[in-house]
Amino acid sequence: MRQGGLKMKEKHEKPNVLVDNPLGSFIKRNMGILIGLVVLFLFLSVATDSFLSTKNMLQVLRQICINGLLAFGMTFVLIIGGIDLTVGSVVAISGVSVVIMLNSGVPLPVALVVALLLGAIVGLLNGGIIALTGMPPFIVTLSLQGTIRGIAYVITDGRSVSCDNAVFNAIGNGYLFGIPIPIYIVAFVMIVISILLYYTRFGRRMYAVGGNITAAGFSGIHVKKIMVQVYVLSGVLSALAGIILASRMYSGQPASGQAYESDAIAAAVLGGTSFNGGIGTVGGTLIGALVIGFLTNGLNLLHISSYVQMIIKGLVIIGAVGIDILKNRKKQ
Repeated sequence: MRQGGLKMKEKHEKPNVLVDNPLGSFIKRNMGILIGLVVLFLFLSVATDSFLSTKNMLQVLRQICINGLLAFGMTFVLIIGGIDLTVGSVVAISGVSVVIMLNSGVPLPVALVVALLLGAIVGLLNGGIIALTGMPPFIVTLSLQGTIRGIAYVITDGRSVSCDNAVFNAIGNGYLFGIPIPIYIVAFVMIVISILLYYTRFGRRMYAVGGNITAAGFSGIHVKKIMVQVYVLSGVLSALAGIILASRMYSGQPASGQAYESDAIAAAVLGGTSFNGGIGTVGGTLIGALVIGFLTNGLNLLHISSYVQMIIKGLVIIGAVGIDILKNRKKQ
């Protein structure tokens, strides 16, 4: 009887290879979106002649880098139960600011740091107002979205500002060992924010705030401080995306980044980040960004109207949010 019990115990404790290693856990957690990515990839490979070409793949990956950075910041904000609608406006103001500074003779490193600080300031405004007043994040960031965009138009008089700085333009258009430089930037950012999210007290507190803000406060977590820090991080990542985009376009444009927040939200939610807070991963968001990027590129290659693309992306967001709601109901 004892021997049989031991056998049953050994059988019960047999490790699940798919779950007991990090890669297996990642695959299981993101199985649905991974299947969707593979199906989309195979469909576009068959439906178009140029999707699988090296030139197109590198171009798509370069474009995905912009949304990837925005989606990473959006993931952090959604984890704490917030939302950031200013990311597209920060892309615009950081891009035009860095180009204006370079054209005025400001050294490149200084111009880059100042542009990133602008993103941090916008994040500080977002987080500070939300934390101190208790106003809904949607209202605060929607209001500042127009304000920041308006400032970008004012300082450029509504016109694009071209940039002839070869070193700066290489950030968005250059290659290193045959791979676009923005991919290296995004890879580095992913490593940093992954360590921040998974291996620091700050990351654990983010999940706690998003999971139950009241309980987080009673446990001694400085909730308002966490909120401000997360929005600052989102602002900095948005500014970095704006710098890369301005470099890629050889100019700073006040109209750039419009509606980018919708793609960022879509990538984060498709990657498993919950609108209810407390749930989200960097790897899942990357997969979501790849889906959005491949979908956009495929629709362009299939000569689908931009108006129809807006409809499709809107439906994708609704579907992703609907799935998130159903998952939460099932858990409850």
